[in-house]
Amino acid sequence: MKISILLPYKENFSPIYPGAVSLFVNDTVKISKYKKDITIYGNTNYKTLFNLNYKNIPLSKFRLQSSSKKYVYEFLKIEKNHISDLIEVHNRPNYLETLVSNLEKRNFVLYFHNDPLTMTGSKTINQRKFLLKNCYKIIFNSNWSKKRFLEGMHNKFVNSDKLLVIFQSAIKQKVNINKKKNEITFVGKLNKAKGYDLFGQAVLKILKIHKKWSANVIGDELRDKINFNHKRIRNYGFLKHSDVLKVYKRSSIAVVCSRWEEPFGRTSLEAASNGCAVIISNRGGLPETITNGIILKKLDVKNIYKEIEYLIKNIKKRKKLQKLSLKNFFLTHQFVSRLIDQTRDQKLLLEKKINSYPPKKSLRILHITNFNERHNGRLFFNTGRRINNGFIRLGNSVLEFSDRDIQKHYKSYTDISGAKSLNEKLKKTCYNYKPDLVVLGHADLISSDMLGELKDEYPYLKIAQWFLDPLNKNGPDYLKNKNRILDKSQYLDANFITTSPDVLNFLPRNVKNYFIPNPSDLSFETLNNYKNDCSNDVFFALSHGVHRGSLKSRTVDDREIFIKKLIEKSKDIKFDIFGINRVQPIWADQYFKTISNSKMGLNLSRGQPIKYYSSDRITQITGNGLVTLIDEKTGYRDFFNDKEMIFYKNLSDLSEKISKISQDEKLRKSVGKNGKEKYLKYFNSTLVAEFIINKSFDINNKNFYLWHNR
Repeated sequence: MKISILLPYKENFSPIYPGAVSLFVNDTVKISKYKKDITIYGNTNYKTLFNLNYKNIPLSKFRLQSSSKKYVYEFLKIEKNHISDLIEVHNRPNYLETLVSNLEKRNFVLYFHNDPLTMTGSKTINQRKFLLKNCYKIIFNSNWSKKRFLEGMHNKFVNSDKLLVIFQSAIKQKVNINKKKNEITFVGKLNKAKGYDLFGQAVLKILKIHKKWSANVIGDELRDKINFNHKRIRNYGFLKHSDVLKVYKRSSIAVVCSRWEEPFGRTSLEAASNGCAVIISNRGGLPETITNGIILKKLDVKNIYKEIEYLIKNIKKRKKLQKLSLKNFFLTHQFVSRLIDQTRDQKLLLEKKINSYPPKKSLRILHITNFNERHNGRLFFNTGRRINNGFIRLGNSVLEFSDRDIQKHYKSYTDISGAKSLNEKLKKTCYNYKPDLVVLGHADLISSDMLGELKDEYPYLKIAQWFLDPLNKNGPDYLKNKNRILDKSQYLDANFITTSPDVLNFLPRNVKNYFIPNPSDLSFETLNNYKNDCSNDVFFALSHGVHRGSLKSRTVDDREIFIKKLIEKSKDIKFDIFGINRVQPIWADQYFKTISNSKMGLNLSRGQPIKYYSSDRITQITGNGLVTLIDEKTGYRDFFNDKEMIFYKNLSDLSEKISKISQDEKLRKSVGKNGKEKYLKYFNSTLVAEFIINKSFDINNKNFYLWHNR
């Protein structure tokens, strides 16, 4: 694994005068479990550096291009040879446009250390949408910063899984509260933005009254000339970070009174971690830096003076705040580093497990299809449940999402179809479940727009679709079925159909299309008809809809015509036919009880035969040990021979072969047994589920699939 961290240009990655970003990176990386995998890139003139894998990008003066742009392009040169699994960019959203346009299929993480609305590359809504679309994660140092990023944007982004808040960190010090000195400390630039003018005026009043107290001022400012001179004010100027912590360690009170909206505030965090009683202004993310302290209701000299005075006079209250600051401090380097590593885990470990098979950890699969809950188990053996079983047997976590059941439940006057509520529920389900793979099975009510949203929200998410209906240009519902597939094609990582993929020439070339057989499943195919002495010769069932054994008026089904002619031609054959001539279709357990009494099953599908297409009837017939009668034109001879299935060329040929099988029990039992054993071995739900996962994630394993690459 390779992780690259890109610091801002001229960020000083050195213990000598380090910036806030450098401190954050150093503190979290040095204890990260990915430490050995991380390379930090930056630009500094200091030779003394933090003890990490750091690569300096030196720049010569470049007149025609800004130094910052040159810096990014030099990083690009390195990155093209040093391909990273993650690129983490700190505090420079404007770098992302260049990186995204020049690097294909890279995972970017952007860290904000400042107000997003003040930074080049994230000021406008369109710029922030670009970042949302192209970043795997965007990490803020406070909830305030995250809120600023979302200003003016649609509510759908508010709970985005891409947006995380990870606070800065500090060392939890061992401090003896009783050894604290009577010192008040200010750390920061000595300007009005930091409220130094207010602090100075308040402290001069304090020192005038409280003779045993003194003040520490750490920082400088070349532009603003604000000076407060007093014999008990120590002006240290700029100190090394380690020396700053020493001052905090002995101080009783720390004041952080910024006027400007601080995105977080490291100074108040470090003051708390050193057991100071902290007084802060209610600006930006400052209130999020402490668990115990005083937040100024009004930022002025009077109130700063008032709160310092209160802490000086109320020793018990001051010491209580000091103790609570230490006791409740949780933003340690270890804690924050662990949070950052967890975001890396989500991406790196996922990619690791999906690029090897079997996965080291189970995938989370959201399976969206019609599980027919509202029909009380009428189709408990449907294809969706078979594929579901396959996913589970492979050790994956599978969440069923029965789209049509949900849609029916949510129908209302405000949502007549129920589709709007269905899609919203899907969005919420993905937010809670965080699937690695979404599998659609005839999920027509799921909108393509929603799939687009999910892809934007979870860029690592794979979406696959399986489709069982016929795609014969001259067959029934061709245009309807074609449009159903086209509707979602732009968001599919893989498309699986029970017809030869040759028929999908209408799809864009980038869509990966595969044939899958109708899967068998041992939990459903429990019969062994080849062992039974059956009273009927041929079983066939079709349905024109629930509780309807005849066609709608003015409609024609070529299967009915074919069956009637077959019956007329085969006088001595006992047929068990359902769904024709007002004989009602059969479902559920009755379906299996019925087929258990037939020697043969006719696998006749709607429309003219087309390569590899078959309804799911084939798995119920073949998988239960009936002799399968199938049209030669389906091309199933690519998978089965004459000892495993009976292939017919036309009506007369079929009639003759039925007659032969009905009179030859040895042949019937042999073909039924061979067909069942082969179908269950090579066309089972576990193999089909495995194939769907492999192709969706581009996993090249050595497993053999009988139906693939024919």
